[in-house]
Amino acid sequence: MKIQPGMVVVVTGASAGVGRAIATAFGRKGARVALLARDTDRLEEARREIEGLGGQALPIPLDMADPEQVEAAAERVEQELGPIDVWINNAMVTVVAPMVEITPQEFRRATDVTYHGVVWGTMAALRRMRARDRGSIVQIGSALAYRAIPLQAPYCGAKHAVNGFTEALRCELLHDKSRIHLGMVELPAVNTPQFDWCRTRMPRHPRPMGTVYQPEVIAKAVLATVERRRREVFVAFSSTKAIWADKLFPGLLDRYLARTAYEGQQMDEPISPDRPDNLFQPVPGAWGAHGRFDGEARSSSASLWLSLNKGWLLGAAGALALGWIAAQRGPRRL
Repeated sequence: MKIQPGMVVVVTGASAGVGRAIATAFGRKGARVALLARDTDRLEEARREIEGLGGQALPIPLDMADPEQVEAAAERVEQELGPIDVWINNAMVTVVAPMVEITPQEFRRATDVTYHGVVWGTMAALRRMRARDRGSIVQIGSALAYRAIPLQAPYCGAKHAVNGFTEALRCELLHDKSRIHLGMVELPAVNTPQFDWCRTRMPRHPRPMGTVYQPEVIAKAVLATVERRRREVFVAFSSTKAIWADKLFPGLLDRYLARTAYEGQQMDEPISPDRPDNLFQPVPGAWGAHGRFDGEARSSSASLWLSLNKGWLLGAAGALALGWIAAQRGPRRL
């Protein structure tokens, strides 16, 4: 699906972080972008940013955990912007803490937003796209859907569930010979504000674990997933490495993460136990796409470039191989 001016795009969790970067990227292409999130002020900031880039934006405050609110938002989008071409499921919340310190209410809330929000968003999109037999739905996944880490049980469990849900739905769409595209973008560690507002019970400030990427790298992957109808895109080599390590040496990886992932997810900076968090209510403030890790975050991904260009790379490699074989044979003698 070619991204062009006037197409209608819905982005959930669009007021900050990865969602903000994705919404801005579509806006820069001239799309009409519906911004779904809880914080009204940040939605307005995102609207102004997109309109300053030449796009059109419709901010809709809602809680993605509520299927009725999601359905009402989808209806409003079609009434005010037009038929939905692309729906991006990105909204998430999390709790960074040992499992024994997380309450059932906290676990349910993280699951309702991060997993059920994807389900409700997908349902709302499909209700409209199936009648037209066109459209693209992209789930923002995570490498943690394949290799979970300690202190992130609610988030990892939800992302595992998103993968299972998406695989089942993809088979159903294939059975129905539907032309609706369903893609996944699997994230590495990303520099977003979530580490400043997620709920945590750790003594020090949360941080992303491993190599960190800027949210614009994710936005580029999402646009490519839509345009090229990709099934699944892994944004960084760190994600692929973790997945294969889990397949080959799961027990060894368990022990490695048990030793390193507690420290690896915390800064040296102590944190107040009563700092505000966004699990049940948004945290006010002018948060944008980026978090506090600009100094270390990468603005490009060689792995993503290879993934998006593997077609012509394989073709070039094949041509070189054939040329080498021909050269080895040398000229034929009569």
